[in-house]
Amino acid sequence: MQRARLISICLLLGVAASAFGQILPPVQVPTLPGLPTDQIDRTVNDTVNGTLRTADPQQLREVRRLRIRELLRTNRAGLEADPRGAPMVRSEVVALSPSPAALESARAEGFTVGRTRTLDGLDATIVVLQAPTGISTRRALQRLRQLDPGGVYDFNHVKIHEHGCAGANVPNAHGTAVASLLVGHAEHFSGVVAGAELYSADVYCGLGTGGAVDAVADAFAWMSRERVPVINISLVGPANGLLEQLVRLVTTRGHIVVAAVGNDGPGAPPLYPAAYPAVIAVTAVDSHRRVLIEACRGNHVDFAAPGADMAAAGLDAEFAVVRGTSFAAPIAAGLLARQLTEIDHARADAVVAALISQAIDLGPKGPDKVYGNGLIGDSLRPSPDLAKISAR
Repeated sequence: MQRARLISICLLLGVAASAFGQILPPVQVPTLPGLPTDQIDRTVNDTVNGTLRTADPQQLREVRRLRIRELLRTNRAGLEADPRGAPMVRSEVVALSPSPAALESARAEGFTVGRTRTLDGLDATIVVLQAPTGISTRRALQRLRQLDPGGVYDFNHVKIHEHGCAGANVPNAHGTAVASLLVGHAEHFSGVVAGAELYSADVYCGLGTGGAVDAVADAFAWMSRERVPVINISLVGPANGLLEQLVRLVTTRGHIVVAAVGNDGPGAPPLYPAAYPAVIAVTAVDSHRRVLIEACRGNHVDFAAPGADMAAAGLDAEFAVVRGTSFAAPIAAGLLARQLTEIDHARADAVVAALISQAIDLGPKGPDKVYGNGLIGDSLRPSPDLAKISAR
């Protein structure tokens, strides 16, 4: 049996469709110079609900800023902004496999070990260190790096479900849609690898402070232990040293990691993990093969796949119309999972190369920042008419 796997993360920070997110409630926004409040409201809520059709890059950047601000405002006790404005868990620093000596030095400085995750599948350990009282999270990170210059330390960024949540089941519309595009099967509907075995890891569990890097690390380790060949991630966030190392560990072992590029618009900086070199980064196109206006761009883009004018499984109805790069990523992941059924580094490289050779070149001749190597899975777009039928 083929093994398609999904890390489905409930991203609450700034992407309309990043395979983890629930549909967020309307966001109340302040008046901004040069842009009417009602226009921002429409843009925010259209983006949140995955129905954005047109917007300029500045609006999309403003949407992300407002959504991050709202996340921070409603979770002040547990979250704060890092120096770049990205959400992180307050007073926490994460370390990758710190030595006993490094931990002893940290304790001597007043740090305490909040929790430890042994990543059995990756032969690594994630240690979450609590900053001493009276020291900011930024200063705590600086101090740990000074104490252990060779170590890997970073903020516990929040990345914007059936592993995790202490065994509880937290239904999520976004994750359900992504899973259906991978393995779903019904009358007139078929996922890319319909009937394949699906592994789903929830790192949010319905919590405003969910999605921290240590939880993502635990999900990666679980996928590795379960020997999942292809891992789909539809979440985005800032660059994070620990996440980068984890991606490197997983891909070096022969897994393929696929990620959505994000929906922050063409002027946005690269988002992660899609922008890491070892990750297959996927953008989205509509039924006319046009890149979505909200899709991120960059040299890291590898493929384009259907991500609009289509339906996927829903929670409140059998099917719902979906839009965003999150829904393009599972189509690419499914195509790779058809060919890679066991973890094999050489085979993984060959499978990716074969998909590149099959891609339909769009935009300028050859690879480009908008479509990558070209369009794949164009015939796999589930008809949006399914949503109309299920609504009757």
